Amino acid sequence: MDERIVPLISVWKAEVDAGSFPVSFMAGLKERARAEGLWNLFLPALRDDEPGTRLSNLEYAPLAEIMGRVSWASEVFNCNAPDTGNMELLHLFATPAQREQWLVPLLEGRIRSGFAMTEPDVASSDATNIQTTILRQGGDYVINGRKWYTTNAAHPDCRLLIVMGKTEPDADRHRQQSMVLVPLSTPGVEVVRNTTVMHHHSPHGHCEVLLRDVRVPVSNLLGSEGQGFMMAQARLGPGRVHHCMRAIGQAELALELMVERAKERKTFGRALHDHGVVADWIARSRLEIEQARLLVLKTAWLIDTVGVEGARMEVSLIKAVVPTMLTQVADRAMQTFGAMGTGPDTPLAEIWTDGRALRIADGPDEVHIRTIARLELAASKTRRQTMSAYLTSPARH
Repeated sequence: MDERIVPLISVWKAEVDAGSFPVSFMAGLKERARAEGLWNLFLPALRDDEPGTRLSNLEYAPLAEIMGRVSWASEVFNCNAPDTGNMELLHLFATPAQREQWLVPLLEGRIRSGFAMTEPDVASSDATNIQTTILRQGGDYVINGRKWYTTNAAHPDCRLLIVMGKTEPDADRHRQQSMVLVPLSTPGVEVVRNTTVMHHHSPHGHCEVLLRDVRVPVSNLLGSEGQGFMMAQARLGPGRVHHCMRAIGQAELALELMVERAKERKTFGRALHDHGVVADWIARSRLEIEQARLLVLKTAWLIDTVGVEGARMEVSLIKAVVPTMLTQVADRAMQTFGAMGTGPDTPLAEIWTDGRALRIADGPDEVHIRTIARLELAASKTRRQTMSAYLTSPARH
């Protein structure tokens, strides 16, 4: 990172601002990273014939944190979202033919992909609301719907969308959905626009996608009909953890920038850090980052030892804690920099934007907080008998 990537940050920005994307050096960096064994670090359950480094989630966490310090660095190591989640889905549920056509080139970093789940016309915090239809006609599925914030859909190397929609509208609400593999070049697939996020433009895209009578063969079904909701949960669990790992790195960078600014700038004859409020910002940011990091590491360890389902509480905990922590730290750093913190000459505005968007992406805070409360209430049933002893006063005997 320090030797090969950080020196190219200004080059990346200049090329993107000039409309050149992918940037000129990306292919060479990816080739070097793969040659050094720094490849597909996110996926611990690789087969012998799949390229990558076999790490546990706990081992991957500090590496994801380091990569998170530069917004585009994860792609160098083929650890970029949403491709990571899509590769995990294909790894778990793809047929041999699907693996050969899509998973292999993704694992090798030759193509990019998008995950089309969120829709503008329904509350997507509840995935059962999805309205996109996937109806079988003979040997094909015909897909109609509207998706948005489909990350990667504007990337020149994007070749595949994993589309979630309804195949059985009359089934149980969690068995109505399925996922199908849709090549981006399929007739009827229209990338309407690359939506900005807090007015921030991402060259790879967070796109609105229209699907009009899109026809793909039944063999493009991922998994089985009715498994879509289950697969989405399997995909989003590790994805949420990876987002939080990277966010810790962003927060660290924001704090480091805040400290340097507080040391080099003076107001009213004193260094900024000599003002009590700035010193308080620095200390509180360190407290919050350390607490969040430990919780993320615990969650990674639990996923390694008991699986995603066994870490449901912790996944929701970090998803509710880390984005808010990131926005708070970034906001303090921006305030320390003053006007410069809001502009393009530091990464702080982008870091703040990422944190604020992450409070919605992969499930809004409120959904995760409700999950935490529900799990805590369920756990209380096993504690009730013990707790009654604490509540029995001597006066009752």
